[in-house]
Amino acid sequence: MSQKFIKSKNNNQYNAAYGKYFATAVYDSHFVGTDELAEFIQRQASVKKSDIKAVLQELGEAMKHFFEMGQKIKLDGIGIFKVGFSSIGVDKIEDCGASTISTRRVLFQPETTRVVTGQERKNGKVKQKYVNSITLLKDVVFEETHDNAMNAEPETPSTGV
Repeated sequence: MSQKFIKSKNNNQYNAAYGKYFATAVYDSHFVGTDELAEFIQRQASVKKSDIKAVLQELGEAMKHFFEMGQKIKLDGIGIFKVGFSSIGVDKIEDCGASTISTRRVLFQPETTRVVTGQERKNGKVKQKYVNSITLLKDVVFEETHDNAMNAEPETPSTGV
């Protein structure tokens, strides 16, 4: 399988990249839920689906707990999660407080690995060239599609089996 993309043209004349073409990700309409994720993990590990689901369901509560404590959460092989928010600007410092926070969100910083891409010699010294590669995407294959509205097979109701 591969991550699909289409070629699209930037038609925003006020943008510096106006007229240029870009690869744009295309996703199917199916969201992978807890059940499907647990089923996949069960096939890869020696843990029962019910145990995996229990852990995944508790993960949200655990994350909320640590966010309330002002902590960041690092999941090895995945990345770092932390709280982010926006605040309304006020004129006086005493007017700035929790009531001025307008939006809340979870920020995600994926885990990266440094990948050496080459070397260059400068002033008699060898300097390595590298890029930071997102670990989760390291082996993802990309493939062009002409369908900008990919659809997965229709969801079937769960039979509880």
